[in-house]
Amino acid sequence: MAAIGHVSGLRRRRARIAWLCMIPLILVNLLVIVGPAVQSIYYSFTSWDGLSSAHWVGLANYVDLVQDPQFVQGLLHNIEWTIIFLIVPMVMGLFGAYLLTMIKRGRALFRVIFFLPYVVASVVVAAIWQRLLAPHHGFASLFKINFLGDTHTALWSVAFINNWAWWGFLLVVFLAAMQGVNPSLYEAAELDGAGHWAKFVSVTLPAIRPTFMFLALMTIIWSFLVFDYIYILTQGGPAGSTDMLSTVLYRAAFSEQQAGYGAAIGVVMAVISGIVIAAFRIFQRVRRWDV
Repeated sequence: MAAIGHVSGLRRRRARIAWLCMIPLILVNLLVIVGPAVQSIYYSFTSWDGLSSAHWVGLANYVDLVQDPQFVQGLLHNIEWTIIFLIVPMVMGLFGAYLLTMIKRGRALFRVIFFLPYVVASVVVAAIWQRLLAPHHGFASLFKINFLGDTHTALWSVAFINNWAWWGFLLVVFLAAMQGVNPSLYEAAELDGAGHWAKFVSVTLPAIRPTFMFLALMTIIWSFLVFDYIYILTQGGPAGSTDMLSTVLYRAAFSEQQAGYGAAIGVVMAVISGIVIAAFRIFQRVRRWDV
């Protein structure tokens, strides 16, 4: 009994030490995350220009959102952007990583090459591609198309540039997951006569499913938060063809001095992210997929 009591006391002391170590992190989160989040929720129910006193208006900002064509257009563009990035870079990253697993020499070099665009500052990447896609010089002049200035091509052009910098990150993460797959699973599949495609579908994908689901979730959330490439390249133009919720929020809060309205947009974006995470967890439980 004494030994059990000693072990129990030791566990309690370790728990107290752990909580003491966590206190600074909890305080930082309260100051920089919880506090601003609560303030944003409050200001979303007010008419506020960001400087003077806020005036309570209730749900007026949210009613205006539903009737605002810029908000609706930005939301639709976010959904379109999410679909693009759930398909194109995910497929490129998956197959690129799978092909790299077959390379015995130089794999590290290819990993660095593909990952390099991701670590370059988005401002630099955007500036380079902005010059390349300029209508009067660079290779864009060969097509006689203003890729970033045409309402039909602007969104796809920005998505292409963002994907160029993004898919290498997915490739590296997928490659790390694939290298952790038990080689005996591939050997068993080969004994059954499975080819490369069959091994990819029946062995690789199920083995890296947690990584795939996590990256899919993060892609959805990041797609609704995309801002840097959009703002640097087009500022939401031309004619709102590349507007996202983030650019509508930025314009409302900092250009039109409607900080309360911008806060409402931010709250909606947070709610969308929360719904996505909740749906993801429900899907996991239904499918019994542990991540």
